[in-house]
Amino acid sequence: MKKEFTEIQLDRIIEMAWEDRTPFEAITFQFGISEQETIEIMRTEMKPSSFRMWRARVQGRATKHAKLRSEAVGRFKCNMQRQISGNKISKR
Repeated sequence: MKKEFTEIQLDRIIEMAWEDRTPFEAITFQFGISEQETIEIMRTEMKPSSFRMWRARVQGRATKHAKLRSEAVGRFKCNMQRQISGNKISKR
């Protein structure tokens, strides 16, 4: 059974798949699709050259698979990333 997603959901799935520190398990948790289904979405929604580039990039990448990640890689937030404040524009 193939799941149907809105354009916004597809954009988010693709964005999460491109992010180096977001594991496939996070996509599974949020959208209920497997790694293979994510790959199929990427294949159908992207240009062939972009798909090949993405596939080569994530192939064997430890941060894309929760079981392969080191304990040092906790959540999906970079240490350099600032905390979100109540300000509309963050201070630079």
